[in-house]
Amino acid sequence: MSKLKELIDRLCPDGVEFLPLKNIAVIKNGKDYKHCGPGDIPVYGSGGIMTYIDHFCYDKPTVLLPRKGSIGKIYYIETPFWNVDTVYYTDINTTKICPKFLYYFLSTIDLEKMNCGKGAVPSLTQEILYRITIPVPPIEVQEEIVKILDRFADYAAELQAELQARKEQYEYYRNLLLTFNPSACGCGTDGEQEIKVTTWGGHSYEITWKTMGEICRNICSGGTPLTTNKSYYNGNIPWLRTQEVDWKEVYDTAIKITEDAIKNSSAKLVPANCVIIAMYGATAAKCCINKIPLTTNQACCNLEIDAAIADYRYVYHWICKEYTTLKALGEGSQSNISGAKIKNYRIPIPPIELQEKIVAILDRFETLVNDLTEGLPAEIAAVKERYEYYRNRLLTFKRIA
Repeated sequence: MSKLKELIDRLCPDGVEFLPLKNIAVIKNGKDYKHCGPGDIPVYGSGGIMTYIDHFCYDKPTVLLPRKGSIGKIYYIETPFWNVDTVYYTDINTTKICPKFLYYFLSTIDLEKMNCGKGAVPSLTQEILYRITIPVPPIEVQEEIVKILDRFADYAAELQAELQARKEQYEYYRNLLLTFNPSACGCGTDGEQEIKVTTWGGHSYEITWKTMGEICRNICSGGTPLTTNKSYYNGNIPWLRTQEVDWKEVYDTAIKITEDAIKNSSAKLVPANCVIIAMYGATAAKCCINKIPLTTNQACCNLEIDAAIADYRYVYHWICKEYTTLKALGEGSQSNISGAKIKNYRIPIPPIELQEKIVAILDRFETLVNDLTEGLPAEIAAVKERYEYYRNRLLTFKRIA
């Protein structure tokens, strides 16, 4: 920071020039890539890389700006690329501004608030983007700011890579611990398959495969109280929707309903520590655990686990492991899963003693990976907060008189 202060004091003590984007870069349209063959050149859309081809449309450092779709995302690119028509690229005047300095500054702007589209799909025009005003300090100052922000970004990337490695490690051990390789097989009195395993300390454990219906005291879905009846909402009873089902423990919900809502709808109170599986929509096959009594909408399948048969967290970890397989059972355009399919889904049930050992190990991994109050996620969040604070400070300049 001392070097940056010295540069500013020496090169622009009275402030810096501000220029509209049109004075420092030309915004150019993307185009279709279907005539190109396969290769290693990335093709960018508004959501990121779409595919790879054998041609590029531009090969200089640039900032990609969204035209439609995910208009909150911008990208800094240094290598050859192709972009489709939902994304603009910028031909930057590097005698006036460093491409990465421009990227860092534009990342401070909420482009979604500049949406000028009248339809359902957010969009931005070149005219709107060209009016963005950019501070243009001397190139030496820009380069020093980029170095500082790059250090933040590199550290955040290292932490994110470490977090990804921990996630993969967690998934590896989860799959390993929940895969029961038989040393002997037999058949139970009810036709259930029983397997002898020698996974833990040389001890053999009997594994019985059961359905979710067989290990639950109760399975139910919920309901949505009539949304036009105001007396049903803003109560004190938590009401869970499928968008809130996301591999976590639930201690609160965004919406609360009233006693009247329960009496006059299919919503029903379910006890704490149920395993809740989303049946419909974008979160289908994801699960969570409610740590408080609550109600749910009709798209949630609520499993009240029989504690004499299974540890609810053991069942939770099993459902997490089976996400891809369970989701594949979905039908229709939204891949909806029926309650009957969940009820008949099978799970290996070892003795409670072994379930608790598995849960203890997997809970430690999950806490490290997912808990925002400790471990790597908390550090990543702190680094992101510091980065955004310093980025906004470093990119705030006094306008020259």
